[in-house]
Amino acid sequence: MPMIIGEIRRYLRDNSAIRVSRSMRDTAYRVLQVRERLISETQREPTVEQIAKELDIPREDVVFAMDAIVDPVSLYEPVYSDGGDALCVMDQVRDTQNTDENWTDHIALKDALKRLDDRERRILSLRFYEGKTQMEVSAEVGISQAQVSRLEKGAINTIKKNI
Repeated sequence: MPMIIGEIRRYLRDNSAIRVSRSMRDTAYRVLQVRERLISETQREPTVEQIAKELDIPREDVVFAMDAIVDPVSLYEPVYSDGGDALCVMDQVRDTQNTDENWTDHIALKDALKRLDDRERRILSLRFYEGKTQMEVSAEVGISQAQVSRLEKGAINTIKKNI
C-alpha cells in the first residue's frame, strides 16, 4: 500500500503541464484527503478555513496548494457556444488599461507634448501631473494666473491639433 501511494504521488508530481514543488503537491494531496473526509462526514463542501484548521496550516497555503494542482486552461478553450461562433476564454479575459488604442494614444500624446515649448510643458506638468491650481502655478512660474490660464488653453489646443 505505501508503495502504491508513493507511485501515485510521483505520477501526480511529475506528469503536470506546470512544474509545482514537491512540498506544494504534498500539501495539495493532504488537502484533498481532508476535503474528502470532511465531505463524507458532513455531507457538504468544507470551507477553506475548515480544511486549514484540520491540517493546522495557514488558510493561504490551502488556497495555494489547491490552485497549484489545477490543470492550466488554454486561452482558446471554448467556454460557450450557441451553435455559431464559440466564445473562448480569451474573449473573456480583457485588459482595459493596455489596449492598442491606449498605447497609440500615449505615443501620440508624448509626441504632441514634445512640440510644446518648455514653459507650456512645465505649466501642464504642474497643473495635470502635480495637481496644482492655476494660482499655485502662477506663483511658481512667476506669471499671472490669467497668463497661466491662457498658456494652458493654448497648449491644450496645440496638443489637440497634433493628436
